[in-house]
Amino acid sequence: MGEWTYGLCGCFSDCTLCLITYIAPCYTAGKNAEGVGDSCMKVGACYYIFPIFGIYLVAKAREKIREQHGIEGSFGMDCLMHLFCPLCALVQDANQLKQSGQATQAESMARE
Repeated sequence: MGEWTYGLCGCFSDCTLCLITYIAPCYTAGKNAEGVGDSCMKVGACYYIFPIFGIYLVAKAREKIREQHGIEGSFGMDCLMHLFCPLCALVQDANQLKQSGQATQAESMARE
C-alpha cells in the first residue's frame, strides 16, 4: 500500500496553505472535500457551525483520499487524526490532493 506524500507534521512544506488553514480551517476542509467530489460549501459550513459533524465529513473526505491513492488506514484513524490534529490533517489531505493534481485551495491561490 502507498503512503502519504507528506507526513502529518509536514505542514510547513507549503506555508501559504498552512497559513490559510490556520486562519480559516473551514475553507481548507471545504476545498479538500471538493477535491474528492463532495460539496465544498456543505463541508466547510458544517466544519465551522457543527464541529463534530464537520470532523465526520472531513474524515470521510480523508478516507476517499486514502482510497484513491492506495494509502493504508481506517476511517476510525481518520476521525482521530481530525479530532486531535485537525490543522495538520487538513494540510496533509490538501497536500496529497495537490500532488495528485486535484483542485485544492493551494492551487487556486497560486493562480491568483
